[in-house]
Amino acid sequence: MCRGLQPPHHGSAAPCPDCRSQLSLSAGGQRGNEPLLWWAAGSYDGELRRLLLGLRQRPEDARVGALVRVMAEGLPQWRRRPLLVPVPSWKRRGNPLPALVCRQLVRQLGYRRDDLLERSRPVLGQHQLKRALRLANQEGAFRCRRGPRLGEATGRPVLIVDDILTSGATGCNAALTLETLGWQVVGMVCLARTPRARTRSGP
Repeated sequence: MCRGLQPPHHGSAAPCPDCRSQLSLSAGGQRGNEPLLWWAAGSYDGELRRLLLGLRQRPEDARVGALVRVMAEGLPQWRRRPLLVPVPSWKRRGNPLPALVCRQLVRQLGYRRDDLLERSRPVLGQHQLKRALRLANQEGAFRCRRGPRLGEATGRPVLIVDDILTSGATGCNAALTLETLGWQVVGMVCLARTPRARTRSGP
């Protein structure tokens, strides 16, 4: 992250010890099961929050890849490599980070990406919305392009990909949309998880 990167493995470099400390990145990243199973590189706070806000405006593949390396340390070993489904944006100039996370997971772990989701309607920006309004805002906001092909759903875990997990409204509605057509969603991966105190009170 400071560009003093360690030698790359699997095509992407890991953050150096100083950057792990400055960004509060613990080994294996963070994980939880509310409101759905999730894995993240760290907490959306402090220096990591500032870094991600900057990367939304000026994406850098190497820095996203370093964060994905941390998050990937904590991922389980599924029997079949997961299918990555990024959360689509309804804006013409959408958030570039979910696609970059997918690209890094494909590169580092050999996962596969499929853009199964599309927006069925525009939604409000969620930055100032409380949890109940976030849930209502995202309800019915997605369509699934297709169901699983023959043999595709059996044992194939699906991971929803986004940059930030806050209330979980986006991830839960995306998961419900996919599961309705028969996909086996096992959770969500992201770069950061909003601290619980901020999740309850707002953005």
